[in-house]
Amino acid sequence: MNRLHPRVRLVWVARAVVSATVLGVVLGVAARIVPFVPTDVVALAGVVLLFGVVHAVLRYRSWRYEIRDDSIYLERGVLTRVRTVVPFVRIQHVDSSRSPVERAVGLGRVVVYTAGSRGADVSVPGLTPAAADDLRERLKRLAIRAEGDDAV
Repeated sequence: MNRLHPRVRLVWVARAVVSATVLGVVLGVAARIVPFVPTDVVALAGVVLLFGVVHAVLRYRSWRYEIRDDSIYLERGVLTRVRTVVPFVRIQHVDSSRSPVERAVGLGRVVVYTAGSRGADVSVPGLTPAAADDLRERLKRLAIRAEGDDAV
């Protein structure tokens, strides 16, 4: 089983910091405008930040993926464990992407789009750009080969 790059925790912690900051600002403004909102409710943003940091660490520990003979297998989840198997024959296309935060820490992700219903895609975050490109190309080759094997 492959693990994600440890720097992905920085991306997830950054998201928690942004969420806590936005919440803190909104609650701070609400405490000044609405008279019945206690001013110490802004401390809730600190709790959200602490939860976000702990969640990022636990999320990193639970994330794994593996390329099998006929599928890609993903295992993830903190409170709810999710195990996903995507057969190569179901893969429609594969992208690699890098958000601004991911670029800042030198990471990217691979997104696998599958045949099926709306929202039927999976992504593998926390990969170096070279690893993301390699995984994208590998999955593309395996999907093409599986399609040829499954053709009528």
